[in-house]
Formats: sequence, structure tokens, C-alpha cells
Amino acid sequence: MNTDKALRDHVLALLDGREAHMTFDDAVANFPVAMMNVKPPNVPYTCWHLIEHIRIAQWDILEYTRDPKHISPPWPEGHWAHPDAQTDQAGWDETIRRFHADLQAMKAIVADPNTDLLAPIPHGYGGHTILREALLICDHNAYHIGELGILRQVMNAW
Repeated sequence: MNTDKALRDHVLALLDGREAHMTFDDAVANFPVAMMNVKPPNVPYTCWHLIEHIRIAQWDILEYTRDPKHISPPWPEGHWAHPDAQTDQAGWDETIRRFHADLQAMKAIVADPNTDLLAPIPHGYGGHTILREALLICDHNAYHIGELGILRQVMNAW
């Protein structure tokens, strides 16, 4: 068995979100335009704010992985749209497009057999590896995609 390929295949499947939870595409599919800028009960952000947060965090992790000059946005405000920001269908679609582009970029890094998934990132902190960063994206995305699914249910937005 080729364990390197098996590891890459497992991580790629997790990045796609097709293991034990709904995919990003399932969570955002047919989202009602009228509800994109609505804050669910007892939640300080909208569903668009949430998918924009997922996108920004994924982009930040990707750039940290591949760009030694990358400077992360300030936490937490730099990882979320402004609380008063709103979007329209074009903005919603752009968030989704950019999410997919960055996800594909991370998947390309993971899939490349020349990428040592376990080697410390030369410019990283504390021995961070590409495997760690890919799994961090998986974990963060899964958490918030599940949250989006629950918010849609609470808002009756399915």
C-alpha cells in the first residue's frame, strides 16, 4: 500500500467535506436571497458573514502555508466582514467563488507528491506543517459549515 498516496487521498476527501458532514456547497445551495443579510435569533452575524468568515480564514491559512511574507489579518475583526456589512447575490456568489479557488489551491498543494506534508513549513511557527494547516482548514470549515446548516434550520431557510 502506498501510504503517502493514502494519506493525501484522506486529506483531500476531508478538504472536500465529503466524509462525515455536509459539504460547503450543500450548506450554501439555494440560499434565499432575502435571508443573506438577516441575523438569526441571538446571533451577531448573518449567514453571509459566516461564509465570508470561512473564506477569509481558509485564505489566511492557505497564504500562511505558501507565502513567507504573508501577514495575517488582525484577530478577530480581520477574519469577519464588518458587522454592518451586507451583500447581494453577486457578493454571495463571489464569496463562494473565492472559497472554491482557495480550497482548490490548498488541494493542489496537498495532492502534489513533491510536497512533504510532514516537513515543518520553513517560515512557519513552532514546527507547523502543511498537513497541520490542511487539517486546520478541514476542522474550521467543518465546524462552521455545520453551524451554517443549523442556522439555516433555525431561520427556516432550507
